[in-house]
Amino acid sequence: MTRYEQAKEIYAKYGVDTESALKRLANIPVSVHCWQGDDVIGFDGSDSLSGGIQTTGNYPGRARTPEELFSDIKRAFAIMPGKKRINVHACYALLGADKGKVDRDAYEYKHFKPWVDLAKECGMDGVDFNPTFFAHPMMKDGLSLSSPDEETRAFWIRHGKACLKIAAEMGKEMNSPCMVNIWIPDGYKDIPADRLSPRLRLKAALDEILDGYDKEWVIPAVESKVFGIGLESYTVGSNEFYQNYASQAGICCLLDTGHYHPTEVVSDKLPALLAFYDKVALHVSRPVRWDSDHVIILDDELKELAKEIIRNDADEKTLIGLDYFDASINRLCAWVTGVRSMQKALLNALLLPNAELKTLQNQNDFTKIMYLNEKFKCMPMGDVWEEYLRRQNLSDDWWDEVESFESEVIANRK
Repeated sequence: MTRYEQAKEIYAKYGVDTESALKRLANIPVSVHCWQGDDVIGFDGSDSLSGGIQTTGNYPGRARTPEELFSDIKRAFAIMPGKKRINVHACYALLGADKGKVDRDAYEYKHFKPWVDLAKECGMDGVDFNPTFFAHPMMKDGLSLSSPDEETRAFWIRHGKACLKIAAEMGKEMNSPCMVNIWIPDGYKDIPADRLSPRLRLKAALDEILDGYDKEWVIPAVESKVFGIGLESYTVGSNEFYQNYASQAGICCLLDTGHYHPTEVVSDKLPALLAFYDKVALHVSRPVRWDSDHVIILDDELKELAKEIIRNDADEKTLIGLDYFDASINRLCAWVTGVRSMQKALLNALLLPNAELKTLQNQNDFTKIMYLNEKFKCMPMGDVWEEYLRRQNLSDDWWDEVESFESEVIANRK
């Protein structure tokens, strides 16, 4: 009897079907962010970040060209289990002869077609997209869609509308709706004299961007944040603003696990939104004291987040995307570690006696809930995980691939 077969029998004693768990896990897509591979620099002319965000670390081997980034993505995806999507920012446009002639407000699908081709080549489940409202000269005084300057605001409205058109083509090509996440860094370093007017301008700008978008192939989302570096006192796109806006506009609300106060947890916010929204989107990162975008690991909060997705049967209602950019470690290792951690958290949730735990809660039997929760911490989930990998011709011994990447790729990127 194999270790998996033994684990299967152990879980069965508690009413947990490991085969059902493996099948369900294999069908939950995770959208993998392209920007881990090059530290969020992109290809349309920026050489550094702005807008209250930054990447820390100077590990060698950052992808510097589309060819390098595509190659790194293929290599990383080859050792990532499960169903995957690719998440692209607009600053990753492949402009070719248009570089220097076409700005972000005039980007077209042709500038992103190579990303769709890559997704098809790698057998991805779909492509997701993000307008890039940062690291650009038209960010005037740290403001984009909320700017009091009409020319600035109009530029970014055109950019948002262009991105929705591009996303519609991506969705059609992949035969899977494209999630378009709108995040802007707009805010002020010091205490503002007017908190309402910027939000009214943002609301009007979003209304204009969303007017007439393709509802069949595009899933728009808005993403809040507490603060950014240099924008500590006021953020236009706050949590309250975007949750109300999304509800009114009938679009998706995106929760970034690093965009809240350190004492807040997204695992509690997710079920609150599931009570009202048809779909909720996630950007999963690991905040360390602030929105530090550390690589996600199998920690307690990631497990709790996954539990809320699984025990509420929200697999199809929750759009899972990763969003971290650690430049202090091997970037391929960062990519793969994050994806595998997300999938381990989902598997952990799938291997819990969720129905029994809910019944016990309704009976107010928190004694047995605590007993079972502690019992399952030492159950043989690792053996089920190994079986999950085996069925996809993968294993948990992938360190040799990291070392090969170091010697074959990183060593040659000076």
